[in-house]
This record gives sequence, structure tokens and C-alpha cells, in this order.
Amino acid sequence: MDKDWTRQAAKRLFKEPLELVLSLILVAIVSVTFIQVLFRYIFHLSLAWSEEAARYLLLWLAALASAYAFKTKSHIALTFLVDRLGGRARSWVDAFVVTVVSLFLILFIWKALVFSFNMRRQIAPSTKISMAVPYSSAWVGGTLMLYYVLRNWWSDRQTKKQGNSNRER
Repeated sequence: MDKDWTRQAAKRLFKEPLELVLSLILVAIVSVTFIQVLFRYIFHLSLAWSEEAARYLLLWLAALASAYAFKTKSHIALTFLVDRLGGRARSWVDAFVVTVVSLFLILFIWKALVFSFNMRRQIAPSTKISMAVPYSSAWVGGTLMLYYVLRNWWSDRQTKKQGNSNRER
């Protein structure tokens, strides 16, 4: 019984890699912050790298959490006007919104890539990593957001088509 539960939990974890990465980043932030507090107030030593590492992990957490919100359709949406439209008009509005959001995300990804590339030679003072690493969270998160926007739109479209074909029968 215990072995089955463990196997099923492992399958669920690796089936949802974004959720796994978000969980690991959150655990890392809590751990780094706890170590920072422990060293500062118990051992009276200051860790130079801990605040910087927590800040960079927070950048990654924010970018990937935004992508997760797109995945689960958790972002706020004002649909009171769109809900009053008929099926065809609603589809056009949905397509327009997806187009505008996609164009914005493409521009965002492009600018984030350029910025990350330009920061590749700048080195973080405490962790000694390239600043392209924390700044790359923006284009990675943007790419995932674009993927989920298009995937959700396509999935909704297919669901509506199936619903229409079922009603015609």
C-alpha cells in the first residue's frame, strides 16, 4: 500500500514539472532565509550570499508563478461584457484578446532575451554568478506564459467545437 502511494505521488510530481520547480524554489527561499536568520542572530555571523540568493530565487518564483497562473487561468478577467455576447462574437473577442496578449508576450520575451544577453558579463557581487541567470527568469516565464495562453485558447476552442458538434446530433 505504501509503495503504491509513493509511486503514484512520484508520477504526479513528474507529470507537473512547473509545480515541482515552483515548490523547490519556495523551499529554497525558505531555507536560505532561515539559514540567514540563524547565522545572523544565533551565530552572529553575516552570510553575504544569502540575501542575494533569496532575491534571485524570488525573481524566478515570480516569473514561474505568473506562468502557473496562466496555466490554471487564475489571472483576473473581467468578462461581464463578453458574457452578454453570442457564441460567434465571443469567439472573436477571445481570439482578439489572445492575439493582443500573445503579441505583448512575444515583445516581452524578445526584450527580456536582449536584456539577459546584455547582462551576461555582469557578475553578481556575492554569489559570483552571471546576472543573466536571474534575469533570464523573465524570458523563461514569458515563454511559458505564451505557451499556456495559446494552449488554453486552443483547448477551449476544441472543447467548444466538440460541444457544438454534440448539440447538432
